[in-house]
Amino acid sequence: MTVTLEVADGVGTIRLDRPPMNALDIAVQDRLKELAEEATRRADVRAVVIYGGEKVFAAGADIKEMQAMDHTAMILRARALQGSFTAVARIPKPVVAAVTGYALGGGCELALCADFRIAGDNAKLGQPEILLGLIPGAGGTQRLARLIGPSKAKDLIFTGRMVKADEAEKLGLVDRVVPAADVYTEAHAWAARLAQGPAIALRAAKESIDTGLETDIDTGLAVERNWFAGLFATADRETGMRSFVEEGPGKAKFL
Repeated sequence: MTVTLEVADGVGTIRLDRPPMNALDIAVQDRLKELAEEATRRADVRAVVIYGGEKVFAAGADIKEMQAMDHTAMILRARALQGSFTAVARIPKPVVAAVTGYALGGGCELALCADFRIAGDNAKLGQPEILLGLIPGAGGTQRLARLIGPSKAKDLIFTGRMVKADEAEKLGLVDRVVPAADVYTEAHAWAARLAQGPAIALRAAKESIDTGLETDIDTGLAVERNWFAGLFATADRETGMRSFVEEGPGKAKFL
């Protein structure tokens, strides 16, 4: 399979496996959507790692496949392309991208769908679509601008240049840089820690933040308010507050 889902200790690892560069062809896109939806449904998956392997995250779309497509074919495909990435972005659980080597074009756009990005010191990220006479088409113009701001996003998208891990961290494109050999271990540890947390509250936090970024503040506050009140009906809220009162902060064990 070109993309797999493995689950251990509450963490689901969605692994890209299409050597040599994990090019994101239509089959990979469709499988990615399928597994993102599976990770969303499965109760034993409480956090997710997106990983491309030790050498490369994803070097982008399959250019040969795209070259053979005309306008009509891409009109029919573009919505499904975006939908596969949106399925990852909408996993209602903490998601971390473990980025090694190249994360270019669609690979960078996939990393943007995560809540947190840990990059190896060998990582190179970018949106080089402009060099093909195109623009990012899997969410890059929207998610990158929201993450690092419009002017920085325009610099990367207008020039198509790659940035190394250290510059990516300064831009806010990645959140942490570690030795390449440690990327998956660090990403899994981040996910495993959150997998022990209150699942519904984490879902509420993610939805409130993401919705707020896409709408006006009053609507965002309404989403936050409704989730905040609704969490008082959950067992995790009872567990958390009881533990705080009886044992002190930070000691609650959530199911």
